[in-house]
This record gives sequence, C-alpha cells and structure tokens, in this order.
Amino acid sequence: MNELINDLVLTTWYNLSTNLVTGDINLLTGILGLILAVLLSVLGGAIGGMILAGRDISYSLAARIGGLFGPTGVFPAILLGLVILSLLK
Repeated sequence: MNELINDLVLTTWYNLSTNLVTGDINLLTGILGLILAVLLSVLGGAIGGMILAGRDISYSLAARIGGLFGPTGVFPAILLGLVILSLLK
C-alpha cells in the first residue's frame, strides 16, 4: 500500500513539474499560478503602502492596508490573463 501511495504522490509531482516547465495550462497549474500571483501582489501592495504612507501612518498599518488593497486590482487581471492564455493554446 505504501508503494502505491508513494508512486501516486511522485507521479503527481512529476506531472505538475512537467506541466509547469512546458507551459501547459490546466486546472492545477492555473490555480498554482493564481495563488502565487496573489501572494506576490499582497507583498507588492504591502511594500507600496509602506512607501506611500509609511511616515503619515505607522509602517505596520500602511503595510496591512496595502496588503489588503494590493490584490484587488491584480486578481481580475490575473484571471483574465489565464483565460486568454488558455484560449490561445
């Protein structure tokens, strides 16, 4: 039973890495790309909030607000980009 489970996990990771390298967009790679893009937009929003309003309000509050507002503009663009990429393929 352990061999079956280990083989399934290794096969899944191998297929995921192969799809990411070749640029094949399926449900799993799309969700992974969406999660990665949202996390990076949260980080970028936090940094932007600290740069813009760090002195006026505290840096931690500016980072929190920027982290919340960062993905609001990025999330629809990411979804639209993934749809366009999947249609072009």
